[in-house]
Amino acid sequence: MVRRLISIFITIPLAIVLIALAVSNRGSVPLHFDVFNPQNPLLTVNAPMFIWLLAALAVGVVAGGVGAWFAQGKHRKMERRYKKEADSLRFEVEDSKRKTGGEAPSGRSLALSR
Repeated sequence: MVRRLISIFITIPLAIVLIALAVSNRGSVPLHFDVFNPQNPLLTVNAPMFIWLLAALAVGVVAGGVGAWFAQGKHRKMERRYKKEADSLRFEVEDSKRKTGGEAPSGRSLALSR
């Protein structure tokens, strides 16, 4: 139900705006890659304006995704550390149970050993 609402209220109006933008900006616009000599035809690309706008949108989405991925790196690192610690504690508990004959150790605490 939530996905359908997102589709209706966000995706459909966004698609309508992008289609209107593409239809209204069909004129060819040059993009000059040589800032010192903009008349150089080898470093000039002509394309409709909506292509440049959609390309800028795509670059922004990719740059935002990469930025978010790098920003979450510390959380992924902590998650890996916590998983490793949980695995070592699980192994320690199972080893302790195996040594005591399958019953849980009573009256003692398991100390972390590093």
